[in-house]
Amino acid sequence: MDRIAAIIVAGGMGARAAIRDDGLPKQYRHVAGRPLLARTIDTFLAMNRVTAVLPVIGSEHRSLYEMLGLFHDKLLPPVTGGNTRQLSVLAGLEALEADAPDVVLIHDAARPFVSHDVVDNVVAALADAEGAVPVTLVTDTIKRSIDGKTVGGTEDRTQLFAAQTPQGFRYRDILMAHRRAVEMSDGFTDDAAVAEWAGLRVALAQGSTRNIKITLPSDFARAERMISGDRVMETRVGSGYDVHAFEPGDAVILGNVAIPHTAKLKGHSDADVVLHALSDAIYGALAEGDIGAHFPPSEARWKGADSRVFLEHAVGRVLARHGRILHLDATIICEKPKIGPHVPGIRRRIAEIAGVDIGRVAVKATTSERLGFTGREEGIAAQAIATIELPGNHA
Repeated sequence: MDRIAAIIVAGGMGARAAIRDDGLPKQYRHVAGRPLLARTIDTFLAMNRVTAVLPVIGSEHRSLYEMLGLFHDKLLPPVTGGNTRQLSVLAGLEALEADAPDVVLIHDAARPFVSHDVVDNVVAALADAEGAVPVTLVTDTIKRSIDGKTVGGTEDRTQLFAAQTPQGFRYRDILMAHRRAVEMSDGFTDDAAVAEWAGLRVALAQGSTRNIKITLPSDFARAERMISGDRVMETRVGSGYDVHAFEPGDAVILGNVAIPHTAKLKGHSDADVVLHALSDAIYGALAEGDIGAHFPPSEARWKGADSRVFLEHAVGRVLARHGRILHLDATIICEKPKIGPHVPGIRRRIAEIAGVDIGRVAVKATTSERLGFTGREEGIAAQAIATIELPGNHA
């Protein structure tokens, strides 16, 4: 049996897919609660005939990739790509040479819906060619224009096909082709074009209309619908509340951020009232109890625990039910310490832990005007609201 490696090209910025000016590359944006790149890699890791998966990432994306937390026996350490797609693919091909596969599949990170059937079709087509590209029929009438303003002709669509990835090649053939093409300008729009230029035979394989490439902001919404199976989603809202008293110490933990203070919060875990309230809000939206039900304070293993464990578990329960986090809103109530300067950091940490864009996280702070236990500076309280979506048949 041929040894088949998959190269996942994920080095670009995806500017056309930008939803907001936060600089996050599209392959790290979330689709139904999971980063796009992670979904694509998972798809290939689940294919029995694929023996190795190699991500090629951007030079400035190392920390973003590590945050995906991907581990698998078939997953190779990522390599850094070049400043063009062609150079990135070459970097991936060179990295495989020490333990060269028989066949290599080169795939765009922005195509998370590739199926086993498409991969089987590509590999089968390699029996009579050095390369194979999955395609779909062009069903629209295609017009040609020289100036972009007037029609210069109509193409024969029976001879036109829309190319997809993964494109498959005999490893040595495509490696030599890319090495030869390295001095060329980046005029190749895909790897099949490199193979064609090098004189390799490239066969057509049956692609799939579901194998979409996420390019524009609207494609993310389409992808969400595809993952949910176009099922009707229902919105759930849950609330949470937590309070902890002060005890001697030098910092409080709020939203997984340590804030210097003249005391710390007393609790069985790290007493992070923000993450506790948010976790309970999510459990409430799920109708799955509260933190105490999932992490009993009577169990010693939770003594001093980092409260991110609780939030990660709550979010995981949403994903397990094929739902997603729409919005998290927390209000911190205390006289001291001053929370305002730490709000951006708290929002960022919550977003990272929950796996959502920071635009879906709100954090506010207020006092109780010197009234009650918070007004007497005896402790800190937090309220939270979580808004989630769940498929209707999971009610």
